[in-house]
Amino acid sequence: MARTDGGGAFPDPVSELDQPLARLLGRTTADQLARQLSVSTIGQLLDHFPRRYMPRGELTPFSELRLDQQVTIVAEVVHTSTRQMRSRRGSITDVVITDRVSADPHRLFADGDPGPSRTMRLSFFNAWTAARDLPPGTHALFSGKVGLYDKAVTMTNPHYAILDPDAPEAGESAEERAGRPIPIYPATAKLTTDKIARVVHSLLPVVDFGAVPDPLPDGIREREGLMGLEEAYWQVHRPRDTRAHGEARRRFRYQEAFLLQCALARRRAELAAHPTTARPGVPGGMLARFDAGLPFELTAGQRTVGEELAAELAGSRPMNRLLQGDVGSGKTLVALRAMLQVVDSGAQAALLAPTEVLAAQHHGSVLRSLGPLAQAGQLGGDPDGTQVVLLTGSMGAAARKRALLRIASGEAGIVIGTHALLSEVVQFADLGLVVVDEQHRFGVEQRDRLRDKAGQPPHLLVMTATPIPRTVAMTVFGDLDVSVLDQLPAGRQPIATHTVGLVEHPGWERRLWRRAREEIDAGRQVYVVAPKIGDDDGPPPHATLAESALAAAADEDESEASMASVAWLAELVAAEPVLAGVRAEVLHGRLDTDRKSRLMEEFAAGDVQLLVCTTVVEVGVDVPNATLMIIVDADRFGISQLHQLRGRIGRGGHAGTCLLVTRRPAEHPSRERIDVVAASTDGFELARADLELRREGDILGAAQSGGRSTLRLLRALDDAELIERARRDAVTILAEDPQLLEHPELAEAIERYLDPDAEAFLDRG
Repeated sequence: MARTDGGGAFPDPVSELDQPLARLLGRTTADQLARQLSVSTIGQLLDHFPRRYMPRGELTPFSELRLDQQVTIVAEVVHTSTRQMRSRRGSITDVVITDRVSADPHRLFADGDPGPSRTMRLSFFNAWTAARDLPPGTHALFSGKVGLYDKAVTMTNPHYAILDPDAPEAGESAEERAGRPIPIYPATAKLTTDKIARVVHSLLPVVDFGAVPDPLPDGIREREGLMGLEEAYWQVHRPRDTRAHGEARRRFRYQEAFLLQCALARRRAELAAHPTTARPGVPGGMLARFDAGLPFELTAGQRTVGEELAAELAGSRPMNRLLQGDVGSGKTLVALRAMLQVVDSGAQAALLAPTEVLAAQHHGSVLRSLGPLAQAGQLGGDPDGTQVVLLTGSMGAAARKRALLRIASGEAGIVIGTHALLSEVVQFADLGLVVVDEQHRFGVEQRDRLRDKAGQPPHLLVMTATPIPRTVAMTVFGDLDVSVLDQLPAGRQPIATHTVGLVEHPGWERRLWRRAREEIDAGRQVYVVAPKIGDDDGPPPHATLAESALAAAADEDESEASMASVAWLAELVAAEPVLAGVRAEVLHGRLDTDRKSRLMEEFAAGDVQLLVCTTVVEVGVDVPNATLMIIVDADRFGISQLHQLRGRIGRGGHAGTCLLVTRRPAEHPSRERIDVVAASTDGFELARADLELRREGDILGAAQSGGRSTLRLLRALDDAELIERARRDAVTILAEDPQLLEHPELAEAIERYLDPDAEAFLDRG
């Protein structure tokens, strides 16, 4: 927004929250915050909220700590000593701390035997100040990585900050300071939580909060009983007590939910504002003939969702729908029926798949399902049918040209492809429906590039086989209506899943390969899945999986390079006597397209008995005769990915078995994920467990494992009711004021909230 003065136009002055930190904190501090936290404005630093709070004087239970975690704890020093190092010059200061007031300094907290008095030894190398700063009786904040040495829990060279309740800050009594909780910030090794706290505390008094409008309308704030903006910022960063920071965080959770839902509602309104061509289908068309030839009954869920899609396709408002369902729930069949309705209406449907393997699988599956209906204009084809065309980036020039001509002329009613469909050279005669498979592999920009190929906005159906709890779907995909398939079609076989821990049971490796041979001898097929390709890694350091597991368990410096690879597993399979005579092949993303397609065809035909592969088979691959999947280093995968992978077996008339092989010890945190997958085959239950274990990280577009979520305070599972209320408020306001002309402070807050991380987060929808 710009203001005009006479004949000239001047940009608005930078708002208070967008002011650079250097103006208030100085260049040196601002540069450090930018480098370490990617924070450069007043608003960004104020929104860098503490992740938790510690009661001052209350010690952190050591029983809550986990090995290899970066932690911040409050503890009391019980003993300090300094000694000279034996092997090189210098000294070590040993500081023994406790999580209880009375402790025996000679008793170390051993794993499995905490004892009545638990202590931890901290080692400071050549840090003479630690001996001076940390005498017995000192309460301090310690930040570092939890390790294990000589069966005792330790930290080496941790950062520390003394907590002295008898040294109040200016303007507050010792009693007031003693009652303040300690904020613990997301921090780095070079910018610790106490340093961040000092910077934030120096910033708060100099911010002109009078120039910061509250984005929450007064009526909503009063109804919810929420703090004002200035008080909330003070109490979230410098709370007077536990209740105060709880109320401040409640206000910011609601604000975050409200801003997110307003952004989604605005996007939804923009989509709905552009009418489209209705695609009602025709009586007795291809859809009716396809349904009549189905050799099975649709599930109740497939019928219900099919009716929803049919009604929306027949309307003039663009359908924007997310279809989610568990592995094997029949989403592709529902999508095919929608595509046939559109083709019956004289238009085209395009299916966008994330990989060439999956696109080829879809193409073959649709051809088999439609039979003569997919062969219009060909010998033996149905003259009232259509053509189904595949378009991928690796197609030869002649085949690509033929496909492009059929798409442009409209001969191809159904077009299936990869990102190649997004190319500018691809022109549709009349694109009526876009189906996006595995939507999390694509962003809004890519979806829109395909939709822009239509004269009017086409209908949109995005699919995911990663079940998503309702509040998460509402948070992430608020611009889409949501349909759920939660029933499995008749004939799907159960999948038994077991954890194979090679550290505890090294002898189980031989049983793995014997189990594979038993399935192959019974006429069935086997997947062996690895987390990486690794054909350029050189020879493996150990001859067997079990040997490497035992070696890794003894090596505290285990690195990412120790992950099992397709190349290594292929060597193990080839050298395994029990698998002699078995035809085994490797499949991964670096193979050329023809090679990948040929291997999948041979595996589907039963000519290849064992396939060593990466997650290229994770989605869409359908080989009914495959009954055993061995996932090596299963701890390297997420819950949803493991569930997706095992969904490739048990798709025929035989039960499936999935073996989750891990070379990590039983106490390693990643084993919890494996055990969760082994205990359940319910995708929705696993999705909830995934969120509970790793927060919204993976599903909401943050780091792969336990990383930060783009959501700041909001938790899609815990805050379900709050999100519902915020959604209703957002819809009401946008309905009355679509451009937010009456709410400029809200429009500004939304734009600030939609920083690049949040934009990427929304674009995953």
